[in-house]
Amino acid sequence: MIPSSSLALAEQVLAECRRRALRIATAESCTGGLIAACLTAVPGSSEVVERGFVTYTNESKSQLLGVPESLLMSHGAVSEATARAMAEGAVAFSRADASVAVTGIAGPGGATAIKPVGLVHIAAARTGFAVRHQRYVFDGDRAAVRLQAVDAALTLLLSLVSDDLAAD
Repeated sequence: MIPSSSLALAEQVLAECRRRALRIATAESCTGGLIAACLTAVPGSSEVVERGFVTYTNESKSQLLGVPESLLMSHGAVSEATARAMAEGAVAFSRADASVAVTGIAGPGGATAIKPVGLVHIAAARTGFAVRHQRYVFDGDRAAVRLQAVDAALTLLLSLVSDDLAAD
């Protein structure tokens, strides 16, 4: 079940994109399609949502989003560099004007000393704008981490699609 607060954020994103005639794509790893599911739960979302990529493995990140294997080897799947590359790839490999990408460790396993459970990198890209990134360490179990990541991703995407100041 998608929380009503997440649906409200999704509605705001979709309304802003409609107002600006923007199409969006999602690129998701640890959220496994939850962002796309949240957006498409809103009636009329097909006017805005162009596509969603669920790229759980490194291979899929490279094949579907063009994330360089060398970047994945040097920075890891859960990194700022990978999140940025995923967001850029989602725009490049779609007809979307903007995207949001999420990669992280939802747990309970997969953590390391420098990459704990709850670590999530989120990036948003928009044609003509600088890519934005945010890093979080969310508390809670797997479900809680994933839901917090959805809200953070929608919030970051909303800030980017609401912006009027393109990069120079």
